[in-house]
Amino acid sequence: MGEVIKFKRPSPAEKHKGKTLCKSGFHRWEVQKEQPFDVKLGRLLTLYRCARCGATRTEAK
Repeated sequence: MGEVIKFKRPSPAEKHKGKTLCKSGFHRWEVQKEQPFDVKLGRLLTLYRCARCGATRTEAK
């Protein structure tokens, strides 16, 4: 018979780490390296991704 491994349930602090700021609108935006081109606007777009929650936003230059 194999060894029994106990799994630890994450605490609420570990489970929700970094999400409270994003829920309040304080994201930590980082620029993505890809530079997509918007055909309709005819210009480059800048992609931003939140380092905490993974939300994305775009901004036209």
